[in-house]
Amino acid sequence: MKKQKLMVANRSEIACRIFQGAYELGIPTLAIYAPGDEQARHVTMADEVAPITSYLDVPSIIAVAKAHGVTMIHPGYGFLSERPHFAKAVTEAGIEFLGPLAETMEAMGGKIAAKEIAEQLGVPTVPWAKLDIATATEAELKKAAESVGFPILIKAHAGGGGKGMRRVNAFSELKEQAESAGREALAAFGDGTLFFERLVQNPRHIEVQVFGDGKGGGIHLFERECSLQRRHQKVWEEAPAPHLPESIRTGLYESALKLVAHTKYRSAGTIEYLVEVLPDGSARDFFFIEMNTRLQVEHPVTESITGLDLVHEQIKLALNPNGYVLPKLDKPEGHAIEVRVYAEDPSQEFIPCTGRVNHLIWPSGPGIRVDRGIEVGQEMGTSFDSMCAKLIAKAGTREVAVKRMQYMLRETVISGIGTNLEYLNSIAHDKNVIEGKVSTHYLDHEFKNFTPKVTPEMLSFLSAFEASTEFKTVSESESGSNSLQSEDHSKEIWSHYQL
Repeated sequence: MKKQKLMVANRSEIACRIFQGAYELGIPTLAIYAPGDEQARHVTMADEVAPITSYLDVPSIIAVAKAHGVTMIHPGYGFLSERPHFAKAVTEAGIEFLGPLAETMEAMGGKIAAKEIAEQLGVPTVPWAKLDIATATEAELKKAAESVGFPILIKAHAGGGGKGMRRVNAFSELKEQAESAGREALAAFGDGTLFFERLVQNPRHIEVQVFGDGKGGGIHLFERECSLQRRHQKVWEEAPAPHLPESIRTGLYESALKLVAHTKYRSAGTIEYLVEVLPDGSARDFFFIEMNTRLQVEHPVTESITGLDLVHEQIKLALNPNGYVLPKLDKPEGHAIEVRVYAEDPSQEFIPCTGRVNHLIWPSGPGIRVDRGIEVGQEMGTSFDSMCAKLIAKAGTREVAVKRMQYMLRETVISGIGTNLEYLNSIAHDKNVIEGKVSTHYLDHEFKNFTPKVTPEMLSFLSAFEASTEFKTVSESESGSNSLQSEDHSKEIWSHYQL
């Protein structure tokens, strides 16, 4: 058998996660890092390390891969993970790409093409219009807008995370908002192509995890609830989705598998939907919105309720594409919740926080998983994504999973930098969140004026307190995690966070 070596063309927490999976399968690994990212945790986890010019520089990444004898490249998420030209470049270099084919990305990675395929298959879509907004006449714009209906949501063809997205309530706003959205999309994704669709007024965001064998066979791994978002950025994800009618759930699974079979989808992917919520809180219709042709940030909650390791499955498929057998799943087991911990300041519009990570305390115990990308001593800057870690709680019931997440947030301490931990803790104790009665607008409405108790001044006081106190950390090699050696000191630090 050919000797294998896996590179992750990504960084931080997701690279760490993939390196773990490769290690468990006995595959050597290569980490890459761009300037300014030398201290990132993922650099310490691979068998070999190499510098690159940028995480977006395809020639640099391919050259490093060839020089180090890499046989497989995992793109992670973000960066080049959904760029067909990268997948094609990897394949042309004689390296296995751990993801879908470039042609599949071109078909499903773009929102417009994906909508057209969904409509061909009879999968419900939100009323929408494809139009070159920059060159269209006023009459053409008006006709398209009327066919969709106001309020309208302008969206970017490429990318995600709310970039290039604008709400339009009246035709008089359309041109100006489209120009603004186009500029933002071009800057963020290198593609200013837009389309618009009817704004579903009170939706839930539900997605279905799928895995395809590349030959038309595929499975769904149940659904995830991703409605708790702040400005279109996911904050809290869980699986399965609570209070979802079986008719909706069945429809989601059936439509997802249609798309997998039609595209002969290969590897892990996610199909995203909006589910319309009525005033009484019940769900009515569902609409396909897009497909993410990669491993998602929130994949751990799916792993938790299925017992599958999605990274393992991606590698196994790559190693044996002809003999790979799709797993068989009967039903989800228990309930899982994930939150994303960021170095950001909720008191200042969630701007990224910079500084040195002084101390870390991570929760542990049954049903607790922490996917982290930071180390003690690491300097956090603004050049890269500010995610520090993902906290995942698994339990037999949703009620216990929520309580476990509350416990995890209480026990997590990150000092030296500002974080959104207090914001997450407030969400975890919110009555409607606890009951699972939310929509995509919930956080923007109910937590719009959230004010943290832990201010930057308090964090400065805490840093000064730490500097005047003798702390020692236990190295990774000694304990397996960076943690405080003194439990009394850790409790004293935590007391300052509770001011």
